[in-house]
Amino acid sequence: MTDIGIPPATSDDAGTSGSKSTDMHRPATSVPFHRLLSVEARKLFDTRSGKIMTVVLIAVTLASIVTRGAVSGPQLHTLIETAGIGFSTLLPVIGILTVTGEWSHRTALTTFALEPRRVRVLAAKCLPPLLTAVAGSLLAMLIAVPVTAAAASVQDVPANWELGPLALLGWTATNVLVVAMGLSVGMLLLNAPAAIVICLATPMLWSMVARLGATGEALTEWLDLGTTTAPLMSGDMTGGDTARLAVSMIFWIAIPMTLGVVRVVRKEVH
Repeated sequence: MTDIGIPPATSDDAGTSGSKSTDMHRPATSVPFHRLLSVEARKLFDTRSGKIMTVVLIAVTLASIVTRGAVSGPQLHTLIETAGIGFSTLLPVIGILTVTGEWSHRTALTTFALEPRRVRVLAAKCLPPLLTAVAGSLLAMLIAVPVTAAAASVQDVPANWELGPLALLGWTATNVLVVAMGLSVGMLLLNAPAAIVICLATPMLWSMVARLGATGEALTEWLDLGTTTAPLMSGDMTGGDTARLAVSMIFWIAIPMTLGVVRVVRKEVH
């Protein structure tokens, strides 16, 4: 009876076997970006905090516009801008919660396991809040139009329908920038409470800095996003205004966003 020898596995066979094993666990195709975008959009509105923020945003927008119409009269431009009071507070929070939720709920491991390319995930996270800012601006306009007509009818005065297209676009762009600031600070810190405190306390801090003399005023004019976006909202941007807006965007959006992306890409997920 002869022994049948089984040849030992060669290094080539081991390499081939290892590669086949690796290929078995590797996804055949990457996750399409539109699917990532759809998932992140659902995360933004399906969670309890997202639903609460959406309801509060709509309620505050409606209440502020109606109240302002009853007090100041039927002026369409004024009523639309009134919605910015709630937007400046709530929109940054939406952006912050979007990029910090994965880390506070410890779901980042699952997310980045399904899509290891973290930059694509971050891009999918940032788009829904930015689009929400545009949608919120459109909602404010849709509410302001009938409120203006109703205020004119109740007060028996002619309505003021004047609305500059540049000012309207600038106001919408400002809302988008406010969300971008929340996204940037949130991505940099990856801590929702700290990022929310910074974004909400910043206007008050800059108003204090502006009172510190010429240096404080100069810093505010160049670095305070609320100050540099004022000409944008009025539709009266000049070359100097554009330069100051660009500097404040670099300071509050570009730099924190870049550092935040680098941190998320390199951060170990447990």
